[in-house]
Amino acid sequence: MSNDTAALRQKAPRRTAERILDVALDLFNRYGEPGTSTGMIAAELRISPGNLYYHYPAKEALVNALVERYEGAMQQALPRAATVSGLDEASPFIRLLFEQIWQHRFLYRDLNDLLTRNRALEQHHNRMRERQHAALNLMLERLQQTGALRPAAAEQRTQLATTLLLVLTYWLSHEYASQPRSALEPDNQTRAIARGVAQVSSLLELLRPC
Repeated sequence: MSNDTAALRQKAPRRTAERILDVALDLFNRYGEPGTSTGMIAAELRISPGNLYYHYPAKEALVNALVERYEGAMQQALPRAATVSGLDEASPFIRLLFEQIWQHRFLYRDLNDLLTRNRALEQHHNRMRERQHAALNLMLERLQQTGALRPAAAEQRTQLATTLLLVLTYWLSHEYASQPRSALEPDNQTRAIARGVAQVSSLLELLRPC
């Protein structure tokens, strides 16, 4: 067997595993993780349940893999906090975070239930919240250093970062409570994210120097 043939055979399972994740993410986002079975995922992919279980032996394994994917995407986005020097640059950064949350919105839609059932997710979620909080705190510090926000004690800045994190974490829950039949549908993405960004921006505007 040639090296090229061996490489193709190695890539095929990886491609299947990625396709499974893509479809699982879409179904989880549409119907929620509790409302999506592995049978639904296999049927959508037109593969046997056994093929799916070969890659992901349980639905929890699918959730954990998607959490790792989300964590990786956030890891790429969060360093942009260090480049924010004005309120006009804060909004695109916050929008970027909301976009990643939207792409993995099933995690936030069913957050409490998932955290109760999934110990690995709890650990990932706590670690990600700490990193998000640190990035938001850094953004606020940068805005204060450049004069875009009024000076404040470190404790106050930390509290504001926590408030911003609360908005990021629970904004989609607020959207869902307002419009349970349509809030998390793909067509509502632009409006939901825009409202979330506006909410964060309004909090920052309150601290703009007089």
